[in-house]
Order: sequence, then C-alpha cells, then structure tokens
Amino acid sequence: MAKLMKQAGVFDRDGGVAVEVTEAPIPTPGKGQVLIKVIVTGTNPKDWKMLVWFPESNGVNTGDDIAGIVEAVGEGVTEFKPGDRVSSFHEMRTPNGSFAEYAIGQADTTFHLPASMTFEEAATIPLAAGTAAAALFVKLGLPEPWVKHRDPSVSDGVVIYGGSTAIGAYAIKLLQKADIHPIYVVAGKARDFVSGLIDTAKGDRLFDYRVGKDALVAEIKEALGARRPKFAFDTVSENGTTQTVAEVLDPAARLTTSLPDIDESGNLVAKAEGVPDGLEVTFTSVGSLHKEEKDFATAWYRLFGRGIREGWFTPHPYESIPGGLEGVGEALSNLRAGKASAVKYVIRVAESA
Repeated sequence: MAKLMKQAGVFDRDGGVAVEVTEAPIPTPGKGQVLIKVIVTGTNPKDWKMLVWFPESNGVNTGDDIAGIVEAVGEGVTEFKPGDRVSSFHEMRTPNGSFAEYAIGQADTTFHLPASMTFEEAATIPLAAGTAAAALFVKLGLPEPWVKHRDPSVSDGVVIYGGSTAIGAYAIKLLQKADIHPIYVVAGKARDFVSGLIDTAKGDRLFDYRVGKDALVAEIKEALGARRPKFAFDTVSENGTTQTVAEVLDPAARLTTSLPDIDESGNLVAKAEGVPDGLEVTFTSVGSLHKEEKDFATAWYRLFGRGIREGWFTPHPYESIPGGLEGVGEALSNLRAGKASAVKYVIRVAESA
C-alpha cells in the first residue's frame, strides 16, 4: 500500500481563497526529478491568480517554491542525494507541488543550501529569482555576469518597476552582480528596503510611484536628462504600470513584464494597450525554465547556490504564516488583498528540521 502524505488544494471561492487539506500518495521521482520532504513552502501571487485565469486549476496544489530535504532522486540525477538540504522550483501546472509534505522538483532548478541558510529564507528564492534571471538575460538579452564585451546601449541603464517585489529585488541583485548600471527603480512604501539594494555611486536612482503617474514620469525623465534606457522590466504589470514605464524608454527599447496583460473582460492579451508600436514588449514566463530554457536554468540555479555561499546573493525578507498547510489560505488571501510589501509569505509544513 502506498504511503500517504497531506497536501493542500487551493480554490477560488466568492472572490477569496480557500484551502482543503487531503491525503494523497507520496510521489515517486521520475527521470531528472528530485523528491523533497517539504520543510517550508513559499507562496506567490500566481498561486491564486492561476485559479482565476484557469478555472480548471481550482482544487490543485499550486505551490512551486520548495525548501526541504531530499528524500529520493530519479533516474539520471547525480548531483543530489537523500539527506541533502535543497531549494527547488517545482514545474508549474504539474502535479506534486510544494503545498504538501512531499513535492517533486526538477533537478535542473534545484540547488544546494548551506547550513547557514534557513529553510524559510530558501523558500523565498526559486520562482522569483528564476523569473528575474529569465527576464533580464533571456527576454531582455542583457549581458550575464561573465560576459565582458557589451553592447554600449547597456550603459543607458535599466528600469525596474516594482523594486520591493521579490522578483524586482532579485532583479536588482542580479544586475548588481552583472555590474549593469544605472538601475532606475520604482518602488513605494518599501523604498527604505529598496534603497539598500541599489548603488547610487554608480548612478542608480529610486523613484516613488505614490507621487502619481504624471509626476513619476516627469521625475524619471528629469533624472535621465537626454538619456533614454533601452531595457526595462515591469515586475508589477498591473494598473497601467507597463504604459508608465514605456513613457520613459527609448522608442525602440525592450520591455518585459512578469504578468501577461489582462483586458477589461479578464482575458489574457499579447500586448498592453497604449504601448508604442516600436517597443518590443514581451511577457516573461518562468515556466520556460523547465522547457526551452533548461540549460539556462541549470546554469543559473547553480549560480544561485554559489551566490548564497559567497554572500552576494541573499534571500528576500519573509513572514512566516502559522498553521501548516492550513496556513496556505491565509497567505494567498493576503497576497490577493495586496497586503505584501517587501515580503514573501512562507509556510512551515514540517514541524521540525
């Protein structure tokens, strides 16, 4: 008889988030996979948004941020072994996510954790950091840290809208590692946190969106002078942020978003309305790291692990939600209500370790 585990299914109910904890067989890792005993799971806005975008996802374990201990490995996995402390990005929209006592990670998007890092800290990393790397170095085509011969247009800087989000903060850290400046960052009430991530000596600047769109655009343009950045990452991608970013960019800039655009009927559309035709606007789907960008993912998740050990890559601030798997509902409700600011909600699934 198969051993059972607890897992949480997530539902969109009456405009809120509900969770049902049930039992399911502990999965077996397949080729290239790692079975992980989940100590802590992270949460992301997409965990509830998927239920709205894709109603068939209701009742599914939508978690993707795993931090825990390797239980078993599948065929072809040689880098990890039972007992290893790891963090892993579960493949989105597949079974056996992180809202469970055991989850399946892909070896390509799994990395070792030093003893100095807590599982709570580690759970803030996988999806958000992977999204940041894919946005900057795949979609925007910015030079990675090891690339020394650079297009001069990079020196015009990069705009990051949403610097206090986990994705935005990781993007800033990766730009710092690649020594790409100036970084023009838009944030709000968490600006004190974001100010600690940028380097004003290299021309980085921080702007507050709470002054209003017109004033924000004017402030950024004044700071830019004659310069117009050719690269931008909108990590918020809601309520007109993409259009705001577009106004301060070079007419032929590259702009990528962390969410697809949604029209008034709630449908996903290819490109935000009101963005100039000359701009190259793309949506960064982090799911590509488990498909066409697997080699890229393998390199970057190993670099995340090394960066943690060396100290230049640090986790995002977090708030631990009590209640075990039952706490998933509270965490996702908080995200849906927009309560998170410069914080990731994490949930301790296992009582010890």
